Amino acid sequence: MDNQIPQTEQTKKTWNMGWGAWLATGGVVILLIILALGLQRTNQGPVKIGDTVPNFTLTTFDGQTYNLEDHRGKVVVVNFWASWCKPCEQEAADLETAWRDYQPGGEVLFLGVDYVDTEPEAMAYLEKFDITFPNGPDLGTKISQAFRILGVPETYIIDRNGVLRHVKKGPYQSLAEIKAAINPLLTP
Repeated sequence: MDNQIPQTEQTKKTWNMGWGAWLATGGVVILLIILALGLQRTNQGPVKIGDTVPNFTLTTFDGQTYNLEDHRGKVVVVNFWASWCKPCEQEAADLETAWRDYQPGGEVLFLGVDYVDTEPEAMAYLEKFDITFPNGPDLGTKISQAFRILGVPETYIIDRNGVLRHVKKGPYQSLAEIKAAINPLLTP
């Protein structure tokens, strides 16, 4: 009888172990939910044609800010590139020519998103190819994650209502190919 724990102490120990178990179980459940959400996002794959494109903000190398929502009513061409990307070089001149052709009309906005790069190399690339359309770094890869890109170059063309209408993985082969993707979106 001397070894018996009084009922109140036994109840306290059981109660404390219960809370500990509940906390541990709750932590595991929360961790599993977070992992499941991450896997679901990964399995979604890239943004698909017909999807409304998630809003994003690009701050250019010269400090200008472009928010996708602010450009509804325009066709927006989002080109992911990097200075270290040789296929990106193949399309650089044609993208710039297309930009210069569309810029006076004000109906098309080109945005270059520099992916996993350093600013000096990116600036040298822009100068080398005389790129004048707005370009900025993908800080924290937030924009590329929103589009769930698989590599560079990748180009996404968004219609006036914010809906993705064209995706090009890899470099454009010609100016005509770029215009063939944009022109149908300009007709009312």
